[in-house]
Amino acid sequence: MKRFERYVLSEVVPLLLAAVSALLVLLTLKALETVLAPLLAKGAAPLLVARLLALNVPEALALALPLALMFATLLGLSRLSADSEIKAALASGVPGTRLFQPVLLLGTVTMLLAFAINEVLVTRARVESRTVQREIVMDNPRVLGLDRSASQGLVLRDALNRAISVGSIGPGGELLNLRIVTMQPGLPPREVITAKSGTLMAGSNVLELRGGQRISYQDARPVTVLTFERGTLPVQDVQANFAGGKEKNESFYLPLPELLARVGSYQQSGLKAPGDYTALYRKFAEPLAALALSFFAVCLALFTFRSGHNLGLVWALLLSFAYYATWSVFKVMGENGAVPPLLAAFGADLIAVLAGLALLWLAGRR
Repeated sequence: MKRFERYVLSEVVPLLLAAVSALLVLLTLKALETVLAPLLAKGAAPLLVARLLALNVPEALALALPLALMFATLLGLSRLSADSEIKAALASGVPGTRLFQPVLLLGTVTMLLAFAINEVLVTRARVESRTVQREIVMDNPRVLGLDRSASQGLVLRDALNRAISVGSIGPGGELLNLRIVTMQPGLPPREVITAKSGTLMAGSNVLELRGGQRISYQDARPVTVLTFERGTLPVQDVQANFAGGKEKNESFYLPLPELLARVGSYQQSGLKAPGDYTALYRKFAEPLAALALSFFAVCLALFTFRSGHNLGLVWALLLSFAYYATWSVFKVMGENGAVPPLLAAFGADLIAVLAGLALLWLAGRR
């Protein structure tokens, strides 16, 4: 690598590290406001909440890296342009296209790093965060009352691996209208247990049922009907949604081989699953954003230099927000089947590349 390329990298890399740190702080503050602060207010153990916060860092880092790279490139090249250093380099015979080499090299490294973080750290952190959420609920069941509209985000399983459906969540984390069904492969249910209410006993994995009924079936006909005032049921798994009722697409957090196998089974059976297809394409599109955004940033820097303008901090922030908003809209539309999954995943990247090519063409005409 020649001196010019090293000099450009020395200008961009410190800004990249600073931008990543700033974005991590912003994403952490968002998590604190929307999820973690209500958990603490409900009496969740601070140490468990801190662990949950730490497990969100890998996902935030993978998302922040491409945006931080564009932000750092725009600021770094703007500083070189403002101090006439780019002008001096061009006057000494350095072609403007050499600006692409160090930035795209840094973009490639960032892309590979983001992909590795998603595949290695994010998937593992997601599994661990479920364990921490379970510990939070078992330690203090009151947190289940965080969002009473989010009862569908709560999944319980008993010691026999039977799913326990929860109708709603009352004050203090009381579970209402519970239903436990023992299924038989290809046959009607063998047993159905219902209860008017239930409570997870603090510090244990025991669910106390109240006002219940147990019905056993044979050949789809009830055989025995038992009622009980109180009963206990060992719970082996708890998964709670602490995202204010907004479910994430969990397919994105699967390891790539597992997600590929799932999508392959959909293709063989002809099923449409836009959320899973979008998640698969996002595995590649989100890291690739580092290259797309670094290309756009260099093209914009060359255009502003040719036109005599200078990009400042405000423009860099606005462009970063514009990309994030575009990415969010495409992602939601893809998961809901409004646009093809491939377009939903790569749409924001494609817009950045096309905008960069247009700016490069305009810069060449000046």
